[in-house]
Amino acid sequence: MLKARARSNSTADVVGQVLDDLGVAARERGQRARPFVTLSWAQSLDGSIALEAGRGCALSGAESLALTHAVRASHDAILVGIGTLLADDPRLSVRHWAGRSPGPVVLDSRLRTPPTARVLAAGPGRTVRIVCTAAADEARVAPLAQRGADVLRLPAQDNGWVDLPALLDALGGAGVRRLMVEGGARVLTSFLRARLGDYAVVTVAPRLLGGLPVVGELDRDRPPRFASVATHRLGEDVVLAGPLGWEGP
Repeated sequence: MLKARARSNSTADVVGQVLDDLGVAARERGQRARPFVTLSWAQSLDGSIALEAGRGCALSGAESLALTHAVRASHDAILVGIGTLLADDPRLSVRHWAGRSPGPVVLDSRLRTPPTARVLAAGPGRTVRIVCTAAADEARVAPLAQRGADVLRLPAQDNGWVDLPALLDALGGAGVRRLMVEGGARVLTSFLRARLGDYAVVTVAPRLLGGLPVVGELDRDRPPRFASVATHRLGEDVVLAGPLGWEGP
């Protein structure tokens, strides 16, 4: 049975509660070769993550954005897909909370990351990994490597996208113990479809967009669900956080 815990406190209190719960979930999962995976996104009331593909939309308020950056700081690496990178040109750093910035990982099967992308200016001590498949043009590697990126070629799924289990194996082998996945919609859906998420932090903004759904088609026989969930009020937003499970409807 789903256990719901309603909470409404200051931003600092909520951050502490979510990070404590994350730590408990990670310890309960135990030591594994693959990283502990936290899925994190902001959505509208109608489940939209953006206005449309390739057109981002700021949804989080200042308080929930601070939580997101605190969660970033608790992870070794942070992952987005090439669609998010091209649409938003994110830095994937920690700016709205005190803490270290995780190492960026970009899923980019065909190496479309521009050498001018802001994420490539990650700074010393942050390894930027661009993950592609054998189908990527070799000529695109050198400009990214010159900007300091570590380009990884991994096996592809049948649809040509990077194989996620192979990705997690590679990151685990490189010492990544906690991975935060922030989007976009196709990436989040892929992790959920593959049952590779351990924990989720979902910010719900009080807006209706009628835009791009955050989650696509999943396994209807064993859909993902919160094993337990804490709800937090941050400004106008509601944040749901807890470990994920696939125990059936």
